[in-house]
Amino acid sequence: MLPPRPLRATKGRGAVSNMQGRFERDAREAFDDGWEHEEGGQEARGWKTQVTHEQARSILSRNASPDLPFSVSLNPYRGCEHGCIYCYARPTHSYQGLSPGLDFESKIFAKVNAPEVLRRELAKASYVPESIALGVNTDAYQPCERELRITRRVLEVLQECEHPVGLITKSALIERDIDILAAMAAKQQAAVAITVTTLDPAIARTLEPRAAAPARRLRTIRTLAEAGIPVGVSISPIIPFITEPEIERLLEAVHEAGASSAHYVVLRLPWEVNPLFQQWLQAHFPERAQRVMNRVREMRGGKDYDSDFATRMKGEGVWAEMIRQRFRIAAARLGLAGHGGRFHQLDASQFRRPLVIPPLGARANGNGEGQLDLFG
Repeated sequence: MLPPRPLRATKGRGAVSNMQGRFERDAREAFDDGWEHEEGGQEARGWKTQVTHEQARSILSRNASPDLPFSVSLNPYRGCEHGCIYCYARPTHSYQGLSPGLDFESKIFAKVNAPEVLRRELAKASYVPESIALGVNTDAYQPCERELRITRRVLEVLQECEHPVGLITKSALIERDIDILAAMAAKQQAAVAITVTTLDPAIARTLEPRAAAPARRLRTIRTLAEAGIPVGVSISPIIPFITEPEIERLLEAVHEAGASSAHYVVLRLPWEVNPLFQQWLQAHFPERAQRVMNRVREMRGGKDYDSDFATRMKGEGVWAEMIRQRFRIAAARLGLAGHGGRFHQLDASQFRRPLVIPPLGARANGNGEGQLDLFG
């Protein structure tokens, strides 16, 4: 019998396996037959990113979660090349029959008609405007956005309609759209949250391998703030013994960069994120893996994860309270406000419905322009 394949990190990727999703019928087990480590094997080639264009039928998602600061969101992409091992959106790839592991960060689906669908949805007589959170599941500024410009075109629609928007990202690419965001921010119609997990570039390279480096994110905070755009920071996730020691230094760094508010989330391990994260721990921090998971369980009532709305973001117990106190004291000392309600504070009173509405059969071509569907 062949031995199980040992856990090995793949350069430029967060997950160390392509574990099956929970909806797959056939079980599979990786084993090491020697071929993948030969020249030209999968590990030598790496996992090439594949971007699939898809036509969305609807684009706005709604939630009633009491612990989220928004109720409407828009995600131009499914899957995320940033490869953050802790990403709570990883399990969504299971619905496509794909792995939440390496598939999630290498098989990306781009909703190329998102701006056209958004325009139709905003034009409905029944639509009531409220802040849209852009890129909350998967980053709206991941690498393929540089060419596809879906997020840029979505922002153009929102600006035209004077519709408020809040963006969450780890990417410096957001600087490209400062012209739109600064104009909207001047009318209290735009705000940005930058996620900063660690200041240690070595940890960041394995934890979130294709996101902007920590120093680059700090520069993005400064650039946006100097342009008059309100910038909050999400210190997320706080991982015991990995990023947790940095709480105070992180807050000091983002404050110096120009952030006006900050909040945090402790590590969440829903569904397949749990085994994927534990594989990552064994590959990169084997000497700390048990301590990390023991502390996680102490903050989750003895479990790896608890989805209860009252505790899922902050945890519970002594260690969760210690993190809360450290964060609160450091943020207060620096004058950093909490930004949980910032998206709700944006101005939706100037909203106007779009004047031009694409036909139902319209599709976006490669240049992002509408094209009639011959079979529509």
